[in-house]
Amino acid sequence: MSTEIRGTAHFIQQENIRLQKENERLQQEVIRLRLILRNLGNLNQMALAIQPDTDILGLLDQILQAALDSIQAEDGSLMLVDEETGELSFVVVHGAVRTQLVGHRIPLGAGIAGWVAQKAEAAIVPNVQTDPRFSSGVDQAFHFKTRSLVCVPISYTGRVLGVIQALNKSNRKEFTSADLMMLNVVAQLAAAAIARAESVLLGEE
Repeated sequence: MSTEIRGTAHFIQQENIRLQKENERLQQEVIRLRLILRNLGNLNQMALAIQPDTDILGLLDQILQAALDSIQAEDGSLMLVDEETGELSFVVVHGAVRTQLVGHRIPLGAGIAGWVAQKAEAAIVPNVQTDPRFSSGVDQAFHFKTRSLVCVPISYTGRVLGVIQALNKSNRKEFTSADLMMLNVVAQLAAAAIARAESVLLGEE
């Protein structure tokens, strides 16, 4: 067998191995996305079936977890607007500072999350250190390091109820427009759950 033929055969073998690995990766990704969609469907059913005794915080916790799983983020939070004080309150938190951050408040307009809540616009930031909207106050107070984030408003009938933000995508990858779209879907689910809970508690259901 000539050197040229051996080289071609080796190339074909390597390419076949690469394609097999890529196929396996895509199959695993399809399985992961199917599980996420099934989970979101179940959460949607739970949101529609909210009753006065439903654990709303537990449901929001599951919604946040689904959001982070869907875009492979390491940390994240769901914050709600306190209309009386004009603040965002960390209601559900996942990740390294989960226990410390719950209950912490920031003013509307402060930081990227505050900007998203105030403007009712989503934000995707590959490097927070280069974004003038970023405030390091929370990072410093809780000894955390935000590298990148994606944040979307939780809106219902034109009213901003809060925000969902995901921090630090795994493997130090950047968040994508697809991640932003997925987080928007989850935010709509959270908005429906919160609005349903408000109606139930007010006796409108």
